[in-house]
Amino acid sequence: MRVGIIGCGFVFDKYMATWDQHPNLLIVGLTDIDQRRVDAVTRHYGFQSFSSTEALLADPTIDIVVNLTPIRAHYAVTKAALEAGKHVYSEKPLVTDMRQARELMALAESRGLRVSCAPSNPLGATSQSMWKAVVDGAVGDPRVVYAEFDAGPSYLVNASEAQQTKSASSFPYLSQYSTVSVTGAPFPYLKEFEMGCTYEHVGYHLSWMCAMFGPVRSVMAFSKQIMPDKTDLSLDPPDTPDLSVAVLDFHSGVVGRVTCSLAGQRDTSMLIIGSRGILYAESYGDYRCPVYLETFTKLSIKALYVKAVRESRVLRWLFGIGRRRVPLVSTRSAGSPESIANSVPWWAVRRRLARAKLNELNRQDKCIGIAELAESIETGRPTFPSHDFTLHLTELTIAIQAAGTPGQAKLMETTFEPLDLPPLTRESGIDYKDYAKSTLRTRIMEKLFDLAAQLGSHKRA
Repeated sequence: MRVGIIGCGFVFDKYMATWDQHPNLLIVGLTDIDQRRVDAVTRHYGFQSFSSTEALLADPTIDIVVNLTPIRAHYAVTKAALEAGKHVYSEKPLVTDMRQARELMALAESRGLRVSCAPSNPLGATSQSMWKAVVDGAVGDPRVVYAEFDAGPSYLVNASEAQQTKSASSFPYLSQYSTVSVTGAPFPYLKEFEMGCTYEHVGYHLSWMCAMFGPVRSVMAFSKQIMPDKTDLSLDPPDTPDLSVAVLDFHSGVVGRVTCSLAGQRDTSMLIIGSRGILYAESYGDYRCPVYLETFTKLSIKALYVKAVRESRVLRWLFGIGRRRVPLVSTRSAGSPESIANSVPWWAVRRRLARAKLNELNRQDKCIGIAELAESIETGRPTFPSHDFTLHLTELTIAIQAAGTPGQAKLMETTFEPLDLPPLTRESGIDYKDYAKSTLRTRIMEKLFDLAAQLGSHKRA
C-alpha cells in the first residue's frame, strides 16, 4: 500500500521510529509547508519529496495520505486528500468541530474511501491483553475504569540548559532547545499549549476505553487553565485549559474517569476495577507495558486494613496480597507475518540497539494504525477504528475540552456498534481467568485464619 505523508514536524520522526516493522507500507513521498523540514527529512531518510500538498495529492500511485499536520490544519488537509480520491490516516483529534467531522465522514463514504484516526494504542499488546482479561472474566464484571494522563511539570525540565542558552522564557522547557527530534524538529510547545492537553492527549485513553467497553451514553466534564504562567510567550487563545477531568457513563454499565493535565507528577496509567479484582498497566504509551492482575480474596481485603501489612512487602507476599504480572498476548502488525515482539532479527545489531532505546522511552508504535488501515483496504474487511468510532471519540474529546469551569453534562449524539475482541487475540491461547485463581500459599493462609477464628469463637463460648 503506497503512502504519502503531509507534515514533517516533530511527530513525523516518532512514526519513522517503527515504520520498518510494517512491510505492507511503502512511502512514495512527503511534503510540508516548511521547506527546511522537507530538506532535513529527505536528507536523513532518503525519501522523495513533493513541492506542495497539491503535488502530492496529484500523484495517482498514492493510496493513503497520512495527515501529520498541526490540529488546526487537519480539516483542510483531510478534505483535500479525500477530494483527491485518497484514503486518509490522520493524527488525533480528527478535527475540533463536529460539523466538520460529519462532513469529512460523509465525503469519504460518498466516494468509497476510508478515514482512520490515531491513536492506535488499542491495537498494542498491553491494551489487547487487558481487553482479553476482561473478556475472560479475570476481574469479574468490570465496574470502574480510571485513566490518567498527567504529563508532569514539564515546563520545569532542562532549567540549566535553558539558562546556558539564555532563553527568554521563565520556564526553560519552553525553549526550542529543550526537545528536538532526530531530524532537528523542535517540540511544538506553543501549538500544544494553544490546543491544550485534552485535544493533544485524551484520545490515547478514550480509544482503548471505548474499544473495550463500547460507546458512552453521557459525559460529565470540567476543564480549566490552572497554569497561566507556564510560558511568558503569547498564546492564541491565551486561556486554553491545561487540566480536564471527565466522568464517562458507558452504555455497557461501566463508569470511567479520565484526567489530563500538565501539572501533576507524570502518570499515564490505566486501571480497570471489576467485581472480583483489578487490572493495571503503568502507561498507555508503551504498547508492551506489563499488565498486572490483583484478585480480591477474603484474606487480602481484611489484611489490608492492618497498617503493618500495608507497609510490609514480606507480609503482603505472605498473605498473597498484591498485583501479579500476567503474560501479554502476541500481536501482529497488520500486513506482517511476524509478531511485533519478534520482528527484529537477532543479527540486526543496529536495529536492536535502536529498539532497546525505544523500549526505555516507551515502545509506542504510531504506525500500527496505518498498517491496520492498509490491510483492511486490501482485504475489504472493516477498519479499526470505524468511521462511527472516530466520530464518537471526536465528540467526546470536544465535549471534555469545552466543558469549562462551570462543568458540562452532555448526552452523546454519536454512537457505534460495540467491538468484538480481535480474532488473533481471542485465539492467543491465554486464559487470564486462570491467573485470577488464588495461589496455594493464599489458600493455606486462609485455612489457617479460618481455623484461628473458629478456635477463638470456641474459647469465647
